[in-house]
Amino acid sequence: MLLLPAGFLRSQDGDDVLGRMIHLSKEKNTVYRLLDKVSDQTGLLFIYDSKLIDNEKTVRIPDGDYTIRQAIYRITGDEQLNLRVIGNHILISPPQNKIPVAIPDTIPGEETNVHFVVKGILLDRQTNDPIEAGTVGVLNTSIGSITNANGEFRLTLPDSLRTSTLYFSHLGYEPREVAASLLTEQNSTIVLEAKVIPIQEVVVRIVNPLRLLRDMQENIRKNYPQSPAYLTTFYREGIERKSQFVGLTEAVFKVYKSGYKQNPSPDQVKLLKMRRIISQREKDTLIARMKSGIGASLHLDLIKEMPDFLLANENIEEYTYASTDITVIDNRLANVVYFEQKENVRSPLYRGELYIDSENNALLRARFEINPKYIKQTVGMLVEKKSRNLKITPQRVTYTVTYKPYNGQYYINHVRGDLYFKIKRRKQLFGTFPLHTWFEMVTCKVDTDQVSRFTRNEALPTRTVFAETEFTYDEKFWGNFNVIPPEERLNDAIGKISSKIEETEE
Repeated sequence: MLLLPAGFLRSQDGDDVLGRMIHLSKEKNTVYRLLDKVSDQTGLLFIYDSKLIDNEKTVRIPDGDYTIRQAIYRITGDEQLNLRVIGNHILISPPQNKIPVAIPDTIPGEETNVHFVVKGILLDRQTNDPIEAGTVGVLNTSIGSITNANGEFRLTLPDSLRTSTLYFSHLGYEPREVAASLLTEQNSTIVLEAKVIPIQEVVVRIVNPLRLLRDMQENIRKNYPQSPAYLTTFYREGIERKSQFVGLTEAVFKVYKSGYKQNPSPDQVKLLKMRRIISQREKDTLIARMKSGIGASLHLDLIKEMPDFLLANENIEEYTYASTDITVIDNRLANVVYFEQKENVRSPLYRGELYIDSENNALLRARFEINPKYIKQTVGMLVEKKSRNLKITPQRVTYTVTYKPYNGQYYINHVRGDLYFKIKRRKQLFGTFPLHTWFEMVTCKVDTDQVSRFTRNEALPTRTVFAETEFTYDEKFWGNFNVIPPEERLNDAIGKISSKIEETEE
């Protein structure tokens, strides 16, 4: 399904709209780009299943005047398509005897009649590149998810939300809102337009990055909830060896998130559901356990557990700060602050970027990494335990953290960590191979009513190796919960590895 920029065209009569004349110049281009040109002239949004129409098919269009209907048929090469005007959208659907092929899920689940699915891919309109970690959610609710590395998303929503509005957003792009009823049960391609900041609307001034950090800290009580909340989250962690996936563990957690105030009580995690896939042929890879996972996802709530680079006043001797740019996050201006450790500091610290709302001073996003210059010194901090015959050397460690507003307060939305290592078997000349372990947690729903801490029996230990946790696989549950779709490479690996989903008795 393709969404192109909205304009001002309105009509109650679809035939009148489709009969309006436009001019197309002689051109050879893809279906995607040609429909884009129709949209530029008409202001209409095209919506269709990407399995129905090949966006990348090359088409030659003669110069001439066409009705909108004729232009669509000429570009798609199919005059049997059904065209229907709905507000600012033209919904292109197949003839009744043609049914688009659905994309199967990695692990099939049983959909019930009380749910519907919205899935597809989020793209940059100009480059056609996938948008990773884009936000997908239901407007005016706390329900949502993010796109994977291929820009793919999948939302399973209760039937009561069929008349709701979905929103799509990402750093540096114009957010987009679309009626859920237009996107159901199809594989959608949705494009976002890069946000351009008109220079005449920007007051150019010198911004003190240390002042931005102080303002951020002073406004924590205003921007972040002081009372606890339940976060329903989707979590996954994986291991790659030699660029081949050998293990994947996914889970749904209920997180007790305490308020953002001084000396908060620790956050807790309750395991709701879990599934795991492990390659039987690569079990030796798992003899190295890395310090990542659930505990790290909780500790990366930067506002609650302030890292040294956010405490600028206390660590000014260790870090250098610079205000480098202005960008847009969810239609709001944000100041970009770059930081890195000073040259005279020899211990491994961080460098990265902070995105701070220019109006309310909330931290919206952070991307940072351990300084590559000193990364090899961090092996003791990153490696939990390892086999005696292995030498593990860290190569790169990166983190991304984002916050999203709900009812006027910002909650942790997405945490991702990627840890890259080089592993060498001792006493073997050619026994070196790369290892990549990663984890991420995304908030799918926020609840603020009747929140209380979990009992000791309910709370999941967060410092253990989560992949070794016992669980019972519930196939029906996974069919109706919002998860992050697997990337192409991960999806391909899961289909080829020899293991099955592990199941244990309750």
